[in-house]
Amino acid sequence: MDHVKAKKHLGQHFLKDEEIAKRIVDAALKNNDLPLLEIGPGTGVLTKHLIERENFFAADVDTESIDFLKKHYPAHAGKILFADFLRMDLGKLFSGKFSIIGNFPYNISSQIMFAVIDHKDKVETVVGMFQKEVAERIAEKPGTKAYGILSVFLQAYYDIEYLFTVEPGSFNPPPKVRSGVIKLTRNKVEKLDCDEKLFKSIVKMAFNQRRKMLRNSLKSLVKDETLFANRHFTNRPERLSVTDFVELTKMIGDQKLPS
Repeated sequence: MDHVKAKKHLGQHFLKDEEIAKRIVDAALKNNDLPLLEIGPGTGVLTKHLIERENFFAADVDTESIDFLKKHYPAHAGKILFADFLRMDLGKLFSGKFSIIGNFPYNISSQIMFAVIDHKDKVETVVGMFQKEVAERIAEKPGTKAYGILSVFLQAYYDIEYLFTVEPGSFNPPPKVRSGVIKLTRNKVEKLDCDEKLFKSIVKMAFNQRRKMLRNSLKSLVKDETLFANRHFTNRPERLSVTDFVELTKMIGDQKLPS
């Protein structure tokens, strides 16, 4: 097989710009000798720079892509996996920490990031291509409309850097939107200083009603109404940093009913 057809249902837009590919690979490998997993290798524009690394694997659900890559790299066929990242047993593949790289399928890029959060104890860095607005949302700071659930969840555990923008002409077929490359680097937070399950529930509840002040969107969680005097409750969720949401979670989690 000498050709891989981009499939709309898989959200495939194959990167063809060699210079962009090299910049992504360089960002992923900088100060990084950890095992590396590529998600969605497609036609192998990133893969060819990585395939000879000892602890490298590429995973895709597209059989055409898998067959294409195995034909081109027969000596490394064992590194090319027919697998869905969202369902992979990463503990079997990597015994310790590892990094992720990819031109991620845009239709599941947010799901990939939620999976990264679930494996935050193992995933040390991520360098990936996203739809530009998703990349900006992940990297965005508090106080803007783009800042949301994914921003808070990822920034709780990762330092995030927006690297560069990629134009549609760098892909085949070209997407209808611009793309953005970001880098996530695991921070030193092993566990949030609050109930992490409650933290996630509060962040989701707050942003699901993002036009409301928190005193209204979170009122079902508040038994002690004296908490409403706290400044966080008079803000909308996009105004709160990760630290603010941690403080809010502790207040709600520790509240006692007034006697």
